[in-house]
Amino acid sequence: MRTNPLTTVRNLGILAHVDAGKTTVTERILYLTGTTHKRGEVHDGTTVTDFDPQERDRGITIFAAAVSCAWAGHRINLIDTPGHVDFADEVERSLRVLDGAVAVFDAVAGVEPQSESVWRQADRHGVPRIAFVNKMDRAGADLDSAVASIRERLHPVPLVVQLPIGTEDGFTGVVDLPRMRALVWADGADTAEEGPVPETLREEAARRRRLLEEAVAERHPGALEEFCDRETLTAATLTGALRDLTRTGDGVVVLCGSAYRNRGVEPLLDAVVAYLPSPLDVPPVRGTHDGAERERPADPAAPMAALAFKVNATPTGRLTYLRVYSGTIGKGDTVLDAGTRRTERVGRILRVRADRHDPLERAVAGDIVAVVGLKTARAGSTLCAPGEPLLLEPPGVAEPVVHVAVEARRATETDRLAAALARLTEEDPSLAVRTDPETGQTVLSGMGELHLEVAVERVRREHGLEVTVGRPGVAYRETVGEGVTGFVHRHVKQDGGAGQFAHVVLDVEPWEEDADEDGAGGGFVFRSTVVGGRVPQEYVRAVEAGCRDALAEGPLGGHPVTGLRVTLTDGQTHVKDSSDTAFRTAGRFGLRDALRASAMILLEPVVEVTVTVPEDGVGGVLGDLAARRGRVTGSDTRGGAAVVTATVPLAELFGYATRLRSRTQGRGTFTARPTGYAPAPTPTAAAR
Repeated sequence: MRTNPLTTVRNLGILAHVDAGKTTVTERILYLTGTTHKRGEVHDGTTVTDFDPQERDRGITIFAAAVSCAWAGHRINLIDTPGHVDFADEVERSLRVLDGAVAVFDAVAGVEPQSESVWRQADRHGVPRIAFVNKMDRAGADLDSAVASIRERLHPVPLVVQLPIGTEDGFTGVVDLPRMRALVWADGADTAEEGPVPETLREEAARRRRLLEEAVAERHPGALEEFCDRETLTAATLTGALRDLTRTGDGVVVLCGSAYRNRGVEPLLDAVVAYLPSPLDVPPVRGTHDGAERERPADPAAPMAALAFKVNATPTGRLTYLRVYSGTIGKGDTVLDAGTRRTERVGRILRVRADRHDPLERAVAGDIVAVVGLKTARAGSTLCAPGEPLLLEPPGVAEPVVHVAVEARRATETDRLAAALARLTEEDPSLAVRTDPETGQTVLSGMGELHLEVAVERVRREHGLEVTVGRPGVAYRETVGEGVTGFVHRHVKQDGGAGQFAHVVLDVEPWEEDADEDGAGGGFVFRSTVVGGRVPQEYVRAVEAGCRDALAEGPLGGHPVTGLRVTLTDGQTHVKDSSDTAFRTAGRFGLRDALRASAMILLEPVVEVTVTVPEDGVGGVLGDLAARRGRVTGSDTRGGAAVVTATVPLAELFGYATRLRSRTQGRGTFTARPTGYAPAPTPTAAAR
């Protein structure tokens, strides 16, 4: 019987905290699979996936990069994702199209803040994962501590399938517990030597193999049956059960190694093939057409449906990265953008290897490829067969929290700057550009200070523009501290012909999203208690629309308003002059005036900061955090360094990296992740 070729495809991402070794793991995978013939190094700027000049200058991954390689008769489409919180939107778009992932952890630090964030992102998308504890050769490396932090902070069931041979500098290999064999890498060797378990580790390996069997049997009915019959599990049964538990999310297989020294990457590739799902193992993609929900199977013969998850404008043309979920797409085909209802022609199809490409005649269900020739498709666009339209759910886009004013140094280059910024927002939906109505300045918004620095540097390098950048600002919000009851607003307008008349009575009160099950409105709830038909239902909807219009600018400083509930309690209509327009206007101006009469609170974005410093530098760091209105929430010691966690207003973090380096002689590092909004001390804080 012929095997379906889709069973040999793996679409996976590499996820981790910044500097945990994602890119090095990817480089070793490419080297071992024969895709590259030289091992790239991050510190040398010779990596395949970090090909952008800024990535090589900064030594971090900024843009998700797709590569394709082959291992043990399987094709692996791999995406190396960023680890910095400012580029979490790149991770979100990648996870939307992946079937599985490898989460990389530092053997010394364990679960770090961004590790936790990307793990939660993968949870939301239901992406099966295996874990790779990297840097086992570092001083202080401890597999058991790393696994404990995975269990405590991420709450999966870790299923450890390896036992390290040697510690720290003496780490030379692993014991493969399912097969009870040793894999040892000699210095400079690219492949492992297989042999029996070392005598000194046999008792410990047997104990850990037993713990693994018990954990698997407890969660897998088939394994439990064999375990009860034989009091042990064969390697085949154990491997099959681990595959099932991984794909259902009931367990996470944990491996270890040192990617930099090329130790442990081969078993990792074997685990990817053995445990992570193929396109056939995940549920059929679901979409909508004319309001009805439909499914498309991962079948090359089915109608074509693909999701664009990344757009990259290169000097040689516009590349649109696609995940093909069903059907087949060929060079020269006409496809439909289901969102805009426009048709486009596919010029070329490319198999991607970061910034290098191999031409293809066609791509089938399960493929991740790039296409050339699409003019209007954006990240999140659904491309489908024109005769079989289907709209897939696009990846979510995070709301920008930091902004800077940008302008061209030469007035004659203003139009070029506008075009450059438009291209940036086309490639990165988490960037936003607007014109400040009061100052006329062009404002660029993004996810963090580094995100905006990278965007501005791209404008300078790729477009040859000299730009001036204002001091970063943050996206404040306003909310209701104490509302008003029975606020009356009458909208009456008579200027010849049909007039406008609307009378509304509003209650405004604070509302927290967790406090009311009706609150699926993103910080705003509207309801009506009008009785007796005094305001017809169609006018009630118009009042709600007007209230939503009023949320765009609050009375304190023109910031968006959130966290309130508005109740329409009464109203009046006119036989001739009442209309949707009149009641929408009444809702907008009525809520605007009601907010002015309410006690308003300014909200500022806050972030959770994790600072890692030498123990002798803790005092200075704590004092500096206190001066920045930080609230310390925890402290710990890992590998001889102190780790301090604090909640700090985002506005106080600008320039913190430089300050921290100067206080710790360059030895301190920090990461930050958004946690929401909190009241600012005074309304004047927004003007700082």
